Amino acid sequence: MGEEHELDKQHKKKKGMKGKTKKGSVGFDRDYSSKAATGARSNGSFKGRKNVQHDNSLASTSHIRKQVDPETAQYFSEIANIFESTGVDLEERSVICGNALEETRGKEFELATDYIISHTLQALLEGCDVDHLCGFLRSCAKDFPSIAMDRSGSHVAETAIKSLATHLQDQEVHHVIEEALTMICKVIAADPVNMMCDCYGSHVLRSLLCLCKGVELEKFEYYHGVSKSLSKAERLNSKVLKGDHASNFLPGFPNVLKLLVSEMLKCVMKYNKTLQVDQYGSSVLQTVLKLLASDDEELLYAIPILLGCNEKNISEGNFIEATRVRELLNFLKETSFSHLMEVILEAAPDALYDEMFTKIFRNSLFELSSHHCGNFVVQALISHAKNKDQMELLWEELGPNVEQLFKLGRSGVITALIAASERLQIHEEKSCQFLAAAVHSADESPKWIVPRLLFLDSYFTYGDKSNWSWPSVGKMHTMGSLILQIVFRFRSEYIEPYIKSIISMEPSHLLEAAKNRGGSHVIESFLSSGASEKQKLKLAKKLKGHLGELALHPSGYFAVDKLFTLSDLSLKEAITQELMAVRSELSKTKHGPYLLRKLDMDGFVARPDHWRSKQASKESTYKEFHAMFGSGGTKSAKKGGFLADTSKHKSHPSNLKEVRKEIHKSLSSSVPFLSMSGRKRKSEKAKPKSNKDTQMGGDDKNSNREKKRSDKKKHKGGSDNVGTAKKRHRDDNFHEAPQKKLKP
Repeated sequence: MGEEHELDKQHKKKKGMKGKTKKGSVGFDRDYSSKAATGARSNGSFKGRKNVQHDNSLASTSHIRKQVDPETAQYFSEIANIFESTGVDLEERSVICGNALEETRGKEFELATDYIISHTLQALLEGCDVDHLCGFLRSCAKDFPSIAMDRSGSHVAETAIKSLATHLQDQEVHHVIEEALTMICKVIAADPVNMMCDCYGSHVLRSLLCLCKGVELEKFEYYHGVSKSLSKAERLNSKVLKGDHASNFLPGFPNVLKLLVSEMLKCVMKYNKTLQVDQYGSSVLQTVLKLLASDDEELLYAIPILLGCNEKNISEGNFIEATRVRELLNFLKETSFSHLMEVILEAAPDALYDEMFTKIFRNSLFELSSHHCGNFVVQALISHAKNKDQMELLWEELGPNVEQLFKLGRSGVITALIAASERLQIHEEKSCQFLAAAVHSADESPKWIVPRLLFLDSYFTYGDKSNWSWPSVGKMHTMGSLILQIVFRFRSEYIEPYIKSIISMEPSHLLEAAKNRGGSHVIESFLSSGASEKQKLKLAKKLKGHLGELALHPSGYFAVDKLFTLSDLSLKEAITQELMAVRSELSKTKHGPYLLRKLDMDGFVARPDHWRSKQASKESTYKEFHAMFGSGGTKSAKKGGFLADTSKHKSHPSNLKEVRKEIHKSLSSSVPFLSMSGRKRKSEKAKPKSNKDTQMGGDDKNSNREKKRSDKKKHKGGSDNVGTAKKRHRDDNFHEAPQKKLKP
């Protein structure tokens, strides 16, 4: 670590260090490292790293970078010029790369850390065969940590690892790759802390760990949500880490991985306090945990070590010592350790999770929830709650403080708590009661519950809350919209105040909400909720006359889509007629063609009667499907019904997806699902017609048949309102639509 500052000084003297990467060079974004290096560390990890640097037990061989001699520099400059020309085929390029790498022997450190030559070296490592690639790594193994911790050298090391990953599927070269990796990992294992705490070296180390597992770092982060792109919605939708996407791993090197991880954990025992609060060290440890996901035996050993527990106590099955609890609680308020603890909670086996819940978090939940870092740990804890007892403790400590947490800006904790209640089907009524009490008093009308949740920040920062009204200028709150989406999943008897509130909203407010990304999802959730048909009709009437405007909006069209899906035949026709006025503009939008196909606008314009019979046939098919596969508690259709009842529904059988596909396939044709299609084909064979006549004849028959059925029903006093089918699952739309679930 000592020589790193000297190398940085040398780099600063170089000209053009801030220039762009050459075209064709490979490696992660060079701006990434500089950003990481200058990133704010409010948790004091620089101080911790300084302690590591000055610890005598971590003294390493000093590297003084020599200047590359002019002859060698000229040679690699000529190689770079050859690569930039267009007359080199792949076979010739491979030979050139192999020969050039032979010239690097003994000079790998100087060449890899040279800003200009490092680009050429990257191109060589990309274009060479696996033997020359492994030969380069074996030759520079003793210098690999120093190369990896250099600003330019880190890109060379990263390129070498990525190139190795392209050969993982080739079993014949596995032993060659494993030999090179073993040499490198043994050097790193002798002193991993410096590399773990380095802004460049930590990234290379994470890539190396992933390679040993059998996956590239970028793919691993994408599949497992390690990157910052992991959204709040994914966590609230209960995205579980364990065993996720394990099939994406290629044959790796488990022995090498075990060697490196075991040595890293030994160093963690010695330098735990430093690594826990170091930004880069924490990132490496998070990757280790995710690579060990589903391996409970390894996790039961690794996690207590990361928490600073005594190895002797771990072997005796006592994972967390009481003396460590207060120190851990303080560490949870540090940025880097809070990130690490989130991953620990995701990966922890059930027994260890339960012990952490009881020993560390119990009686400290509100304290942590109030902290700007600790609240994210509490969200992770809630999102992975396992049973009723844990939910009891969570509600006991956090339930009475819902309003206070909203005032502190910790709405994410409340969102996670309500989502966990819905997921485990525990305390759903309590969730609704505590939430409603936080945004309106008992003597107030419930009409403002939904608007205040949509504008959480505006409401809780308003002086006289009793006089708060819908803001003319303001941004709808992401967490507030997510909370409402979850609430509308609960049983109808629990959410009556929320139903009354949303149907009491002014038409202009509903229109504004429908045009907002989060607000449109709230309206969708209400339309799919257990509210009565009459209540849903009230909301639909307020949006009538504005459906064309909404359909043109990139967020508003989702509400129109959901409204059409759940409507009866008469309202489907009204929606289609209203959208005809904006048909031309709608077809030019990104989502317009999908919506026009969904409504079958061409069919409606060409043959309205056939369009009606087709829509009726679809609804009849849905009824038949729910009669066979739907929940047992469905209600019979009511006369004049508006929307299919979706209340009190349960999940369908495991083969539901296959059944949906079959239904959608059959509905896309002119032959109704479950109809006697065999008879029709037989009659067609007996009396052949032209394609046009056959199609027209079939359509007319279907149309006449539906008219006769309708007349019979009317004569008997029945109803042809297909929207009053039996209760339907909230997600059973049976069409290939871009579904939006719990998205901010």
